Amino acid sequence: MITLTMTAAHSHEPVLLQESISALQIQRGGRYIDCTVNGGGHAAAILEESAPGGQLLGIDADPEAIRVAKERFKPYGSDVILVNENFRYLESICNRYNFRPVNGIIFDLGMSSLQLEAPGRGFSFQQDAPLDMRFSPRQTLTAADIVNTYSVDELARLLEKYGEEWRGRQIAKHIVEKRPLRTTLELAKVVVGTVGGGRGRIHPATKTFQALRIVVNQELASLELALEQALNLLGSGGRIVVISFHSLEDRLVKEFFRRESQGCLCPPSVPVCVCGHKPKLRIVTKKAGRPSPGEMQANPRSRSAKMRVGERI
Repeated sequence: MITLTMTAAHSHEPVLLQESISALQIQRGGRYIDCTVNGGGHAAAILEESAPGGQLLGIDADPEAIRVAKERFKPYGSDVILVNENFRYLESICNRYNFRPVNGIIFDLGMSSLQLEAPGRGFSFQQDAPLDMRFSPRQTLTAADIVNTYSVDELARLLEKYGEEWRGRQIAKHIVEKRPLRTTLELAKVVVGTVGGGRGRIHPATKTFQALRIVVNQELASLELALEQALNLLGSGGRIVVISFHSLEDRLVKEFFRRESQGCLCPPSVPVCVCGHKPKLRIVTKKAGRPSPGEMQANPRSRSAKMRVGERI
C-alpha cells in the first residue's frame, strides 16, 4: 500500500472523507470512479483502501485539477486513469477506457480550494478577478457574458432559481443599471449596495455567485445526466455516493434516488402499469449524512455538505 503525503499543492481538504469511504464499502482490487477528482483527497483514500490491485478512474472538467492529480498519483502508474472532461459524459468516458462495470462511484460536488483560491478564475469575491467562473477554458459562456448581456427578467429568474435569492429582481435591476461589470469585486459591490452588508456569516453576494456558477457550468443538468449513467455502470451491489453543498443539488439527488428505488412510476389514475419501470437502487441513507461538529469547526466549508448513498440492485 502506498501512503501519499499531503503537500501544499494538495491543500484541498476533502469533506466527509471517512464517511464517504466507509459508505463505498471498498473492496481490495475493486474498480472505482471519482467523478470530481478535485485535489485528489477522496481518490487517494479509495486507492489506499482498494490496494492491492485497485483501479481508479478520475474525472474533472478543470484541467488544473487533472494536472495536480497526475503529479500526485504518479506512484500508482496504470492503476489510475485521469480524464479532463465533464462528468456529464461519464458513460462514454468509461466505454473509451473499457472501465466497466465498477464497484463504486463518488461525486463530491463542492468547489475545491484550487478553484476558489486560484487568481483569475472568478469563483470567489475574496479577491478581485475577471468574472469568469468556468470549470474548463474550453467552455464559451462566462459569468461576464451573463451579467452584461442578460435582461433584467433573465437575470432575476436565474438568481431566484439557481441562487434561491428572493431579492433576485432587485439585484438584477441594479446589475443592469451598473453594467458593464468586469470583475468579481465590482459585482459583489453591486449586490451589497442592493441588499446591504449583512450581519451573518454568509456574504450577501454568495447566492448571486452560486447562481452564476451553476448556469455557466450547467451544473444541475450535468449532474442529472451523470446520475442516470452511473446506474448503468455500477455492478450489482455497487455503491454511489454523492456529496452536495446546496439544496438544489441535494433535492435533485434525493429525487433521483427515490425514483430509481421504486417500481411503477405511472400516475395513480392509470389502473395498470404501462411504464415498466423496475427498481434499480436501494437507498442506503434514509436521511442525508452530515459532517461532524468537529469537522465543521476544522473545515468551515463543510458546513453545508450533505451525503446520500445508494446501492445498485
